[in-house]
Amino acid sequence: MISLLAKIWIKNNQDVKDPGVRQAYGVLCGGVGVFLNICLFIGKFLAGFFSGSIAVTADAFNNLSDAGSSIITLVGFKMAGQKPDSDHPFGHGRIEYLSGFLVAVIILIMAFELLKSSVDKIIHPEPIDTGILVIVVLAVSILVKIYMFCYNKSVAKKIDSAAMDATAMDSLSDSVATTVVLIATLVSFFSGIQIDGYCGVIVALFVGMTGFQAAKETIDPLLGQPPEPAFVKQVREIVMSYQKQGVLGIHDLVVHNYGPGRVMLSVHVEVPAEGDILHMHDMIDNIEHRLHRELNCSAVIHMDPVELHDAEELRLKEKTEHIIKALDSKLSFHDFRLVKTTPVNLIFDLLVPAEYTQKDTDRVLHQLMQLISEMENGATCVITVDHSFEAPEE
Repeated sequence: MISLLAKIWIKNNQDVKDPGVRQAYGVLCGGVGVFLNICLFIGKFLAGFFSGSIAVTADAFNNLSDAGSSIITLVGFKMAGQKPDSDHPFGHGRIEYLSGFLVAVIILIMAFELLKSSVDKIIHPEPIDTGILVIVVLAVSILVKIYMFCYNKSVAKKIDSAAMDATAMDSLSDSVATTVVLIATLVSFFSGIQIDGYCGVIVALFVGMTGFQAAKETIDPLLGQPPEPAFVKQVREIVMSYQKQGVLGIHDLVVHNYGPGRVMLSVHVEVPAEGDILHMHDMIDNIEHRLHRELNCSAVIHMDPVELHDAEELRLKEKTEHIIKALDSKLSFHDFRLVKTTPVNLIFDLLVPAEYTQKDTDRVLHQLMQLISEMENGATCVITVDHSFEAPEE
């Protein structure tokens, strides 16, 4: 159904890199989600009301919260698609994350209320009137939620949306929760044993877990999480594809995410120190344009000159690398320069692992300076401690 509606309502629906197309998919899925969840709420609420089942009623209000979540997601995608203005020069993309966080808060509140009702049902049990209608409504609900999971997951992959992916997982957890309620209903129907309140607790816990996960997935990008490893790999592959034109290496990659499709990055690219500056500048411009064209991001590249022919500098650089790796294989360095004074002065940036404390860093710096001094007749160092803004390798 989503594919058919996309063909009818979304122009150029295959061009998912277009922010307008991406927004349209979000609005479409949000609208369909509102409609289906309201239908499920009405059906379950009536079934729970007439049967007296707290678990079914709890699951109904879970669907009502899902409908509210879909409305917020729909509005969020609509607002996030607004063009940049003087007050928000980087656009409004992070509204998508804010709307997702609001959805998560609503889910958590609903989970708490459902948990209280279920515990009360356990303490003060009441008989429920289980019939075929309730069983049919729950079975249909499970099938609808599985369908919602499938189309949300498919669209999330198509438009690369964490918010839509979270919605898909919410639908999957809902189908599991409703399955639990169905089991409780069947047990009551065939044996007369009342486990309604206990199943209500399980449903509330499922809803709470979903809310917690949704909150985490929206808070992380707002706080500033590292870029996706796949994105970093693409950036490296594009930059290093210019090796024949003079690119020697890449470091200090920093990615700023202002919402889906609104990414800015800065990176240092190593080039030969003796290279033609106009040629190098033209190459860097080409790389920036290609990153924008292929990854839909704004890139700023800083050139770092690297000496390739000074024998003394190359010798000291190799020895320094050996010392650093001997201290800790996770350490690395870049921007190495030699100042030929007496004694010589080595200048470089030291990249330390994210798990290093200040005490660890101070210890390594002290050991490094001492070992380099012993290596080269009292050589001195100017070391700048650097930290990676990428996710640690697993």
